[in-house]
Amino acid sequence: MSNVIANRVKEFLKRFPPFSFLTEEALGEVSQGVVIRYFGKDELLFSKGDPAQPYFFVLKEGSISLVDYIEQEEKIVEVCDEGDVFGVLALLGKRPYRLTAKTLEDSLLYAIPVASFDKILTENSRVALYFAAGFASGQVVVRTDLSQSQRARTEFSEISKDNGLLIFTGQSDLNFSKDVLTCGPELTIQQAAKKMADTGVGSIVIVNETNHPLGIITDKDLRNRLVAQGKSFETPVTELMTSPVLTKKKDALFSELYLTMIKFRLHHLIFTEDGTDQSPVVGILSDHDILLSQGNSPAVLIHALMNTWEISEMGKLRDRAEKLLFYYLENEVSMDFVANIITEINDIIIQRIIQLTQRKLADEYPGMEQVKFCFLSLGSEGREEQLLRTDLDNAIVFEDVVQEKLERTQAYFLRLGEEVVEGLLCCGFQACPADMMANNIRWCQPLAQWKQYFSDWILTPSQKAVLHATIFFDFRPIYGTKSLAEEMSQHIYEEIGEKKIFLNFLAKNALLNPPPLGFFRNFIVEKSGEQKDKFDIKLRAMMPLTDIARLLVLSHRVIGVNNTYKRFEKLIELEPNHTELMQEAGKAYEILMRMRAIEGLKNNSSGRYISPEALGKLQRQLLKNTFSPIDELQKMIKVRFQTDFFAG
Repeated sequence: MSNVIANRVKEFLKRFPPFSFLTEEALGEVSQGVVIRYFGKDELLFSKGDPAQPYFFVLKEGSISLVDYIEQEEKIVEVCDEGDVFGVLALLGKRPYRLTAKTLEDSLLYAIPVASFDKILTENSRVALYFAAGFASGQVVVRTDLSQSQRARTEFSEISKDNGLLIFTGQSDLNFSKDVLTCGPELTIQQAAKKMADTGVGSIVIVNETNHPLGIITDKDLRNRLVAQGKSFETPVTELMTSPVLTKKKDALFSELYLTMIKFRLHHLIFTEDGTDQSPVVGILSDHDILLSQGNSPAVLIHALMNTWEISEMGKLRDRAEKLLFYYLENEVSMDFVANIITEINDIIIQRIIQLTQRKLADEYPGMEQVKFCFLSLGSEGREEQLLRTDLDNAIVFEDVVQEKLERTQAYFLRLGEEVVEGLLCCGFQACPADMMANNIRWCQPLAQWKQYFSDWILTPSQKAVLHATIFFDFRPIYGTKSLAEEMSQHIYEEIGEKKIFLNFLAKNALLNPPPLGFFRNFIVEKSGEQKDKFDIKLRAMMPLTDIARLLVLSHRVIGVNNTYKRFEKLIELEPNHTELMQEAGKAYEILMRMRAIEGLKNNSSGRYISPEALGKLQRQLLKNTFSPIDELQKMIKVRFQTDFFAG
């Protein structure tokens, strides 16, 4: 091959994996051995069962279909486009081809001799991982591929090195209060404590007539120096305050401020205009502020949430949680850990808003605090899978009350639901388009009515009833009396036990969205509208796995496992004959959750609609690999629940 042609081949190959992992020298050697081949439309490159040829292929131009023959019917497994690598069985195992390759249009291919690539495959771990992860086209996915795929994501990605998420983020991120609560030295301790209570702060600075600091009193001082010592509330503040105080300028280096607080065991550091106690107070730095300035670690965010009653502050903290989320997702931190952290943060926000609302409504609805209730999260949040602030799905169940109290009780909980939903919207969550929220009277009901809902859905399972069941069966108690939620769960399993045919309806529903295998580029994309040419990862990939996991867990009468991949973990125990399939399904779901969340964070969207062309070859192949367990599970469901013979 002339150098000119070899250089053109090299320039082309280096754009695509696994050749993009090679050095210039190695790529040059490979390019020298490439054989350029041309095939007209509808020509065969190789047939299923043919012995492997001594080279594999890279598509330069045109289009190649990889097809299988099942029960004498041709089924397109994959369609290759520019840069796709295929026919690699010759390279990997020298086994006969499992698929047939033929051209869909006139095509130009590079045939890479196996002999020239064997050494590279042995010596280059990234190239080896590429093939082990099943990233070559038409490489039939085997059980280990998804595990390798997860590893490959990290190996092949440019991972964020944002250490600021873990350590100090610098002077610009230092938070401190500019509105310092002060009082004169003439006040009693009771008067000072009232000012602290009214403003909701844990310290007060005692100042002279020119606002120079004289001392400071904190919550801890009230406990240790007043109450514990049995002193009078009329004690002057000057007798209780810590004095003199340490002061600094607010623009001092963060390390200096932090070390001062550590060295002198200070919980508060006062800022003055010139940094001395002979100038006016301009701010105060607390150890809580220091903690917040340390970054977005989970402990910091959760601590901050637990110490605020401001909904606007909760929203800001949830914003910061998304930075943490992005860092974790990119760095392949275990999805179980990531989901637990984000769920905990979401739960605390909901709980705080409920508590705020209860206080707000206490005077208007006296006595209602005695009525037992439980706030429920549904759908993805109920499954502990809501990483992004997508649609809210929630409800309220309250204990059964006598008829004459029902109207007022329901009015109270509906107000509670309205306030909570409004608060969550202020924190950046999205409203449910189908209005399945606690501010809808239909989903704010006593226990008896909820049982009736579930009985109706199970005993007369219309299409709408099954849709409701898929959302409401994944409820999770967030706040209140959990036994109400447990009673609902028990009722559901008793009802299903009476009418097992309901599971057949759920099975039919779980088959509504088959994996998008066998279509152009392997993706079914939206044909029109705002999301035209985008792939619906929720509908086409995640929902089938969610529906199947729920169906199987319900069929085994397992209570208390809502999360999809935890359901697959449970199914590994319950169905040892399908251990590998359940493991792969769980891995697939984790990959899909991670992929959707990353896309959502990058594009400031729900991440639901993904443009396949924007994914890049590796990501597209990773996504395709997740379809395999969906396909296998749906085949299993079809047989187990006899859906072909069920007219529901």
